Amino acid sequence: MFRLWGKEFHNNHLVKDIVICNDDPSLNRTRKVFQGLEEICVAFDLSVPIWLDSTVDDFRRHSKCRFTQDCFIEQIEFDYLEIQIIEED
Repeated sequence: MFRLWGKEFHNNHLVKDIVICNDDPSLNRTRKVFQGLEEICVAFDLSVPIWLDSTVDDFRRHSKCRFTQDCFIEQIEFDYLEIQIIEED
Protein backbone atom coordinates (compact mmCIF):
# COMPACT_ATOMS: atom_id res chain seq x y z
CA MET A 1 0.00 0.00 0.00
CA PHE A 2 1.24 3.47 -0.91
CA ARG A 3 -0.16 6.40 1.07
CA LEU A 4 0.52 10.09 0.44
CA TRP A 5 -0.52 12.69 3.00
CA GLY A 6 -1.39 16.16 1.73
CA LYS A 7 -1.61 19.07 4.17
CA GLU A 8 -2.49 22.72 3.69
CA PHE A 9 -1.08 25.21 6.22
CA HIS A 10 -1.96 28.82 6.98
CA ASN A 11 -0.25 30.81 9.78
CA ASN A 12 1.47 27.61 10.97
CA HIS A 13 -1.89 25.90 11.49
CA LEU A 14 -3.10 22.82 9.65
CA VAL A 15 -6.16 23.93 7.67
CA LYS A 16 -6.91 20.85 5.53
CA ASP A 17 -5.47 17.40 5.14
CA ILE A 18 -6.15 14.27 3.15
CA VAL A 19 -4.53 10.87 2.71
CA ILE A 20 -4.43 9.39 -0.78
CA CYS A 21 -4.04 5.60 -1.07
CA ASN A 22 -2.76 3.79 -4.14
CA ASP A 23 -2.21 0.07 -4.40
CA ASP A 24 -1.70 -0.18 -8.18
CA PRO A 25 1.38 -2.42 -8.59
CA SER A 26 1.86 -1.35 -12.23
CA LEU A 27 2.84 2.20 -11.20
CA ASN A 28 6.30 3.10 -9.96
CA ARG A 29 6.92 5.41 -6.97
CA THR A 30 7.21 8.56 -9.09
CA ARG A 31 3.92 7.92 -10.89
CA LYS A 32 2.18 7.24 -7.59
CA VAL A 33 3.47 10.55 -6.17
CA PHE A 34 2.37 12.54 -9.24
CA GLN A 35 -1.04 10.85 -9.31
CA GLY A 36 -1.46 11.39 -5.55
CA LEU A 37 -0.51 15.07 -5.84
CA GLU A 38 -3.08 15.54 -8.60
CA GLU A 39 -5.77 13.90 -6.43
CA ILE A 40 -4.83 16.15 -3.50
CA CYS A 41 -5.07 19.24 -5.69
CA VAL A 42 -8.49 18.18 -7.00
CA ALA A 43 -9.72 17.61 -3.43
CA PHE A 44 -8.39 21.01 -2.31
CA ASP A 45 -9.51 22.78 -5.53
CA LEU A 46 -5.95 23.83 -6.47
CA SER A 47 -3.90 23.90 -9.61
CA VAL A 48 -1.09 21.34 -9.64
CA PRO A 49 2.11 23.01 -8.38
CA ILE A 50 5.40 23.17 -10.24
CA TRP A 51 8.27 21.04 -8.93
CA LEU A 52 11.23 23.37 -8.35
CA ASP A 53 14.76 21.97 -7.94
CA SER A 54 14.67 22.64 -4.20
CA THR A 55 11.31 20.86 -3.91
CA VAL A 56 12.65 17.82 -5.74
CA ASP A 57 15.77 17.73 -3.53
CA ASP A 58 13.70 17.90 -0.33
CA PHE A 59 11.40 15.15 -1.55
CA ARG A 60 14.29 12.87 -2.51
CA ARG A 61 15.96 13.32 0.87
CA HIS A 62 12.97 13.21 3.21
CA SER A 63 10.01 11.81 1.20
CA LYS A 64 8.37 15.11 2.14
CA CYS A 65 8.26 18.58 0.57
CA ARG A 66 6.47 21.92 0.69
CA PHE A 67 4.98 23.81 -2.22
CA THR A 68 4.96 27.57 -1.48
CA GLN A 69 3.57 30.44 -3.56
CA ASP A 70 6.62 30.16 -5.87
CA CYS A 71 5.39 26.75 -7.03
CA PHE A 72 1.90 27.92 -8.00
CA ILE A 73 0.98 30.00 -11.03
CA GLU A 74 -2.12 31.48 -9.43
CA GLN A 75 -2.38 33.21 -6.06
CA ILE A 76 -2.93 30.87 -3.10
CA GLU A 77 -4.84 31.66 0.09
CA PHE A 78 -2.56 29.66 2.39
CA ASP A 79 1.15 29.56 3.24
CA TYR A 80 2.14 26.20 1.75
CA LEU A 81 0.99 22.77 0.66
CA GLU A 82 2.99 19.90 2.11
CA ILE A 83 3.04 16.32 0.85
CA GLN A 84 4.60 13.38 2.65
CA ILE A 85 4.81 9.67 1.95
CA ILE A 86 3.58 7.90 5.06
CA GLU A 87 3.61 4.33 3.77
CA GLU A 88 5.29 2.51 0.91
CA ASP A 89 5.19 -1.07 -0.26
